[in-house]
Amino acid sequence: MTAPLFQSSITSLPLLSKGKVRDIYAVDADKLLIITTDRLSAFDVILPDPIPRKGEVLQAVANFWFEKLGHIVPNQLTGIDPESVVAENEREQVRGRAVVVKRLKPLPIEAVVRGYVIGSGWKDYQETGAICGIPLPAGLKMAAKLPAPIFTPATKAEVGDHDENVSFAQAQANCDTTLAEALKGTGKTGAQLCAEARDAAIRLYEEASVYAATRGIIIADTKFEFGIDAAGTLHLIDEALTPDSSRFWPADQYQEGSNPPSYDKQYVRDYLETLDWGKVAPGPKLPDDVVARTSAKYIEAYERLTGQTL
Repeated sequence: MTAPLFQSSITSLPLLSKGKVRDIYAVDADKLLIITTDRLSAFDVILPDPIPRKGEVLQAVANFWFEKLGHIVPNQLTGIDPESVVAENEREQVRGRAVVVKRLKPLPIEAVVRGYVIGSGWKDYQETGAICGIPLPAGLKMAAKLPAPIFTPATKAEVGDHDENVSFAQAQANCDTTLAEALKGTGKTGAQLCAEARDAAIRLYEEASVYAATRGIIIADTKFEFGIDAAGTLHLIDEALTPDSSRFWPADQYQEGSNPPSYDKQYVRDYLETLDWGKVAPGPKLPDDVVARTSAKYIEAYERLTGQTL
């Protein structure tokens, strides 16, 4: 097994940005190289210890869904081998954890779909009887399945900041403002693209949930990102239905009224909650056993979901 990759060091391509998990390089005017590192963030802070194979899992899960759900909406993939766009001595950094994608203009929203009452949605429901202003039936318990999935968009935050829930009308207004220049001559508006993104996100969630259920996994909620090409055509970008962007629950441990365990960084969050740490950078170092158990949970998510070994 190769050593964990905390951050990439590609010098054959210009670096554009480093996010919480992904490093993005320019391939040319039309394409990007996205490398999924083994970095892990919790409470919006990047922790100092990489999680072995996490980047491989995230990329493999995303690729699995891009292929399975490609009939719903076009996606960012180009099919170009990432190893072919970097120098020979850099191929190890991209192997199994990178993808060459189309350069697309992102929508300024996180397209969040919720199928269950949990997390910030549960807190919101307890206080208001609604989630993000969407009224829900009275008397729902924690982790209850919603009558139908709901779309609750959020603003996209900078690294270290928190995403902020917004109304659908505000999301449409944000898209109108941000995409106005890019959509000139296409006959489309940002508000229309926002509605397309909502409809696509709900359909992606519904189809993925049906499949995941056959593998013993409940997808409680998830978030998507979308972008547009020069013609204003909507594309699914970033990652899709991974343990980082979704809440996966083992169906055999699900019980309404309690918070089920999830296939993600829950071990890390649980450990951090025991510390006297203010949840601001720099993050604390993680014990070896927490790192190992978190890595195993990510790998288990991929293997259980796909039926394949990594």
